[in-house]
This record gives sequence, C-alpha cells and structure tokens, in this order.
Amino acid sequence: MITRRLFIRSVGGLSALGVSTAAYGVGIEPVLRLRVTRYHPTPRQWPADFPLKIAAIADVHACDPWMSLERIEDIVDRTNALKPDLIVLLGDYVAGLHHVTRFIPSSEWARVLAGLKAPLGVHAVMGNHDYWVDKAVQQAGHGPTVAHRALETAGIPVYENDAVRLTKDGRAFWLAGLGDQLAFLPARRFRSAGRFGADDLTATLAKVTDDAPVILLAHEPNIAPRVPARVALQLSGHTHGGQVRLLGWSPAVSRQHGLRLAYGHFRLKCDLIVSGGLGCSLMPIRVGVPPEIVEVTLGRAPVVS
Repeated sequence: MITRRLFIRSVGGLSALGVSTAAYGVGIEPVLRLRVTRYHPTPRQWPADFPLKIAAIADVHACDPWMSLERIEDIVDRTNALKPDLIVLLGDYVAGLHHVTRFIPSSEWARVLAGLKAPLGVHAVMGNHDYWVDKAVQQAGHGPTVAHRALETAGIPVYENDAVRLTKDGRAFWLAGLGDQLAFLPARRFRSAGRFGADDLTATLAKVTDDAPVILLAHEPNIAPRVPARVALQLSGHTHGGQVRLLGWSPAVSRQHGLRLAYGHFRLKCDLIVSGGLGCSLMPIRVGVPPEIVEVTLGRAPVVS
C-alpha cells in the first residue's frame, strides 16, 4: 500500500527530475554540448573507390545567448579540424525563436562562417527561416534573401535550384542545391500564393549534364521520396531531430509520405541523411539530440598492393 509519505516523496522526486531535465535541456545540451556525428553510407550510385569526406552544418540559428558568434567560431574550428574535402551549409542561419537577447545581423554570422575552409569549397542553400524573416522577399514572392546575399558577400556560393560540377583527383560529381520548400508559407497571410515553396527539383536536376554522381542539398528532408535514383545522396537539416528525442522517437516531427524523416540515415531511392542541426527553433531547448556537425564519408580509398 502506498503511504502518504511515500506518495509525497515520489512526487517530490519526479518534480526534481523534471526541474533537472528542464535545466539540462535549456542550459546545457543546446548551449554547451557539440558533437561530431559520422556516417559511412554506401549509395548504389556512388563509386566504391571514390572517397569523399563531407562536413555538413545545419540550422545555425544565430542569436544571443543561444548561438553566439563565439560559439559559431568554435563550430567553424571543429569543422575545419575534420579536414573535409567539402563543406555544405544546409540552411536556417537566422534566429528561429523570439526568446533572445540579440538577433545577430546576417553580415556578422556570415563573416564567421567565411572561416570555413575545404579544398572543394564551402557551398550553401537557404532554409525556411532565412525566407520567413525577410519581409521584402515575402512580399515580392522571390529572393534573394538577406541571408543569401550575406553568404555570397562572404565568398560562399548559395544554390537555389542550381548545380555545380566539382572534381576530386580527376573524378567528377555534381553538387545540386534545392530552393527552400517552405519559403513563402507566411506570404499566404497577405497575398494569394499558388505555391509556397521556392523549390524546383526537376529544373535543378536538369542542370546535371552528364552521368557523374549527384549529391543534393535540400534544407527540408520531406522531398526525399520524390528524389529519383539518379541522385546518390541527399543531405538535409530542418527538423533539429525534433529537438526532443525520447528513445529514438521525435514526437515533434510528423510523418510525411508515411515516413518520419526526423533524424539519421534513410535509404530510399537515394540515400538520405538528416542532421540534428546546431541551433533551436520555437523554444531554446534540446533533450536527447545534442547540437552536431555531421561528417559523411563516401567511398573508400583504393587499396594499393
């Protein structure tokens, strides 16, 4: 039989656990932790003897105190230390919440991201928040956004339904960047919008002009079921892994096309990797999904006998 004293002690223990979990989720995991998550996918379309290391950064959401310039500098240093062949930025650079002490101007965080270095360059796409905070772009119905211009001023190319052919050790591959799939969702409030995305997958892949393998950058992972087998790998962010993951489940991420594309590696027609990202959206909390830099290694170096 449960006594009154035992009941009170149990409630007190649960309350203490709740307070400590909340303190961890707000003050430790989103602000102090940073990990490198490594994947070694083997896409059918990628040559096994073509090694390529990619570092992916998603969902920076620059703002004080949750994602300060100093913290972004640390992320830049940790990413460079991985010595990747290629660095990709997967969108949502601007703040995604209102509980901040300062919204960091795009020119400032872009200047810090300009410190990223890789032999095959640093390449970026936009995210939904980069569009949503830009009132001029929302009213006009097209970009480029302030974040887009800041990155390009800092020397980082931004792709919107475009593709570039890159080579490593004489071997070619394509890097394609999709326009954001939720770009003009807020515009519905003040004008008629036939579609709310800036994405055009067909036009993007039409710019691939030979049979070299393709890597697709798409901020939201939701388009993955529509991506054809011509693409070897899709890299996405957006979900933050749900920001709260319980036993590997993210209740904040709904199913799309019967799939819960919340976090991790998926094998569809192409391989998909969804980053848990770095910053926070809506609320400054993370539990069970620490901020992360993603390292993806494709292929293996040939063995020399």
